Parts: sequence; C-alpha cells; structure tokens
Amino acid sequence: MSDATVVTRLRAAGCVFAEEEAEMLLAAAAGPAELDAMVERRAAGLPLEHVVGWADFAGLRIEVDSGVFVPRRRTEFLVGQAVGLARPGALCVDLCCGSGAAGAVLLSAVDGAEVYASDIEPAAVRCARRNIEPRGGRVVEGDLFAPLPDALRGRVEVLVANVPYVPTEEVGLLPPEAREYEPLIALDGGSDGLDVLRRVAAEAADWLAPGGHLLVETSERQAARAVEAVSGHGLTPRLVTSEELYATVVVSTRR
Repeated sequence: MSDATVVTRLRAAGCVFAEEEAEMLLAAAAGPAELDAMVERRAAGLPLEHVVGWADFAGLRIEVDSGVFVPRRRTEFLVGQAVGLARPGALCVDLCCGSGAAGAVLLSAVDGAEVYASDIEPAAVRCARRNIEPRGGRVVEGDLFAPLPDALRGRVEVLVANVPYVPTEEVGLLPPEAREYEPLIALDGGSDGLDVLRRVAAEAADWLAPGGHLLVETSERQAARAVEAVSGHGLTPRLVTSEELYATVVVSTRR
C-alpha cells in the first residue's frame, strides 16, 4: 500500500491529521498486511495510540495498550509544572496514573526522583508498569491513595493527580475515540466533574510533606470550583494556565 493510499483512506475516515498519522502507521507496521490491518483499525475509529501501541508524550515514547486512557498533549503542561517543582531526589506520586506517562517523565527529568504510581484499573496498571518500572519507579493497583505504602505519609513532595474531570452528563459528548475506547472511570468525574478531585484533596495533606505540592488538571470553566474544592484541606491553591496547550492546572501547596 502506497503512502498516498494510506493518507487517502485516513482522510476518508475523517482523520484530520491524515499525513502525520500515515507516517506513524507506516513506521509501525512490520509489513503490508499489518499496515492494512492497522489502517483499517484506525479508520474504524480506534485511537491512533492504541493502533500503534504508543504515544509521544513530553519527548518520551509511552506504551499505551488498548483500553487504557491515552495521555493528552495538554497534560504535558501539568507534568512540566510538576517537574519544575521537584528537587533532585524528590519523592513523587503519580495518582490516577493511567499509562504512567507522568511518572515516567518525572523519573526521566528529575535527578534521582523516587516515584510511586497508582491506578484502580488493572489494564492501566499493567501498562504503567512497563513505562515506569524500567525507569526505576514502582506501580501499585488500587483506589487513589489506598495501595500506597503507609511509609509515604507526610513525605511526598510532588503529588500529580490527573483525575477524571468530565461531568457525567457530558461524557456522551466526547469524541468517539474517547467514549468508546477509553475506560469510563478515567473520564467520568461525577455530576459536576469534581468528585474525584474532592476525594484526592481530602486526603492529600496527610501524604504531602510540609511545603509539598498537589497538582491536578481541570478545565478552564471548572477552574474556580476546582480551587474551591481544594481549599480548606490544609492546602493553598493557585491556578496556572497554558494558552498554547489549552491547559488549566491547580497547584496546591501544603501549609
């Protein structure tokens, strides 16, 4: 199959970045039969990252299995903020880690970082282990803080929590790639999108070291309510934004 044919098939399927996607598929396929199958899967609506098995995130190749939340480009801003706050040797936690993209970047970018990651989804945990543990981190399975070693309490310097924040009634409005192929638990943030954030905020101060930071991604329109949800738990929140990546992050510091 020629490059032009791949691009044509992807365009016909509605892929906006057909040329770029064609390059990735051509590079990933071992031969014509595999390329044809991959193009067919992508044209059927599967996320490109699930088709090729990886995502480019903050300069790293992050493995992404089918059924695992795909790390978003805007989340590079969240992780960049975390890296900027982490001193060499920092103890960091990647909560709701999904593929483990945030933890992998922290391990790669912060000298001597000690990183733990957790997720409730078994498929995500299996994927995250391949991205984080070869870099020296540890991945555990369970609900939010529950599976973390108790010895981490009061010692975490940087806590990244990429919690789901889509309001339940809006999940059906997401692109088909997300709502059909990514786990609902990684998308649905409850009635106002802030249920999981509230749970994280309620416990975060118990795990953070004095002066430690909790970083969460939210949407621009939820920002004020997200700040309110974090306030009052021994945390002082501030908002940081990136117009380029259309990203909004709440950075909260333990008092």
